[in-house]
Amino acid sequence: MAIDGAKIKELREKTSAGILDCKNALEETNGDIDKAADLLREKGIVKAVKKMGREAAEGSMFSYIHHNGKIGVLLELNCETDFVARNDKFKELGKDICMHIAAANPGYLTEEDVPQEEIDKEKKLIITELKDEGKPENMLEKIAEGKLNKFYSEIVLLKQGFVKEPKTSIENLVKASITTLGENISIGKFVRYSF
Repeated sequence: MAIDGAKIKELREKTSAGILDCKNALEETNGDIDKAADLLREKGIVKAVKKMGREAAEGSMFSYIHHNGKIGVLLELNCETDFVARNDKFKELGKDICMHIAAANPGYLTEEDVPQEEIDKEKKLIITELKDEGKPENMLEKIAEGKLNKFYSEIVLLKQGFVKEPKTSIENLVKASITTLGENISIGKFVRYSF
């Protein structure tokens, strides 16, 4: 199937991928731009994972004050070079994550940051609820694990669905930026203030 230049250009603007990558993805998906973008994202995430092990010692601080003046966020976003730290796409990512934190109010950065006692308490509540619903005893642990994953997606920043694009987690948003910018990016710390 011949792919016209307009579709390649549209996909490039949507994904920031190279011309040849866009052309190949469009050919693989019979010219479907959305499927091609998903395919590029999948391939990009594989590349991003390889870069995630590299040290990210540069970066920037980002801030966000909600329009009502009652919510504020400070975010440390790290990258490998000061060149990327000054890049507009990196800055946009920092602003987007700040806005997301203001809206979604995550309590923790990663699953590992959630205190074990909080996990145990939630799991106990889930299992009690499942027993009350009459779920089989041998299935309780498996069902509880699935419900714990939902719990994490509500309180852990990296697991939350991005407020602008809920089907994309913050973790995958960062991975997509790693692919676009070509170096490791990680969230250092964040603080959300409100009154």
